Amino acid sequence: MRLLITGGAGFIGSHIAEAALAKGWTVGVLDNLSTGRRENVPPSATFLHSDIRNKAEVEAAFREFRPTVVSHQAAQASVAISVREPQLDAEINILGSLNIMQASVAHNVQRLVFASTGGAIYGEVPDGTRASISTAPVPVSPYACSKFATEKYLECFRTEHHLKPTILRYANVYGPRQDPHGEAGVVAIFCNRMLAGEAIRINARRSIGDAGCVRDYVYIDDVARANIAALEGLIPDPILNVGTGRETTTQELAECLQKELGSRVPVTFSERRAGDVERSLLDADRMAELLGAPTDVHAGLAKTAAWFKAQITH
Repeated sequence: MRLLITGGAGFIGSHIAEAALAKGWTVGVLDNLSTGRRENVPPSATFLHSDIRNKAEVEAAFREFRPTVVSHQAAQASVAISVREPQLDAEINILGSLNIMQASVAHNVQRLVFASTGGAIYGEVPDGTRASISTAPVPVSPYACSKFATEKYLECFRTEHHLKPTILRYANVYGPRQDPHGEAGVVAIFCNRMLAGEAIRINARRSIGDAGCVRDYVYIDDVARANIAALEGLIPDPILNVGTGRETTTQELAECLQKELGSRVPVTFSERRAGDVERSLLDADRMAELLGAPTDVHAGLAKTAAWFKAQITH
């Protein structure tokens, strides 16, 4: 198996690279290092410094590496940035993805796995419910719109070009090596600030002082596991929610991390952030059926906190 990972120098992509190498696969990482880090790329992986927005660079990378499967993780992943700069978001997430799709068709890639968003694509998930694959997407941010548009392009490429895509709709991914970018970056932000003795801020769900937005936090190892299974053709579903099905407020997240890090930093409360949905929770029963139970959020946060703590002591 020759796996090319776009965005492989980033948080999620680098964990997928490690998981693939552990299986004995040949791994290539395509990244422009705008948010990813060169040190995240495993030494035994081939690094291809390319921007997915540049069609010629993408074509050259595919021609050089000759992938049999592709994991497309590269993205503009911040809701807030997408609200401020929707054109940038679309250039990367839509036009860049089209370059990857076209190159995959041209080079006879056997399977393409796409990192979509369950955390944003379903919009507001009413209290007492979970968003399933049959839930109609209601994207409310440019980021969610660009991810949903890419899903639709993949459906077209499946029909017209016989590409075999698997769409993974991620909940809020967290874990070791996470950068404080994107929706789930709050875990990294909280860890970094707590360890530096700085106050943390809870953005309001509705009004200042509430417990913050409700999210489904999924541990990075489970996300990497889902990608590997999809690349191996072990996920028959065209779309799969990747989450836990367990809701966590920002305040619960903060309290758990404070306990794990022994932190007593002040907690402040702020207004709602532009583009945020109040509540996002996925129905991840199918993932558990196919891949086994996901990591418990407290166990995952404990591992994550330990990793961030270790970075300070080294």
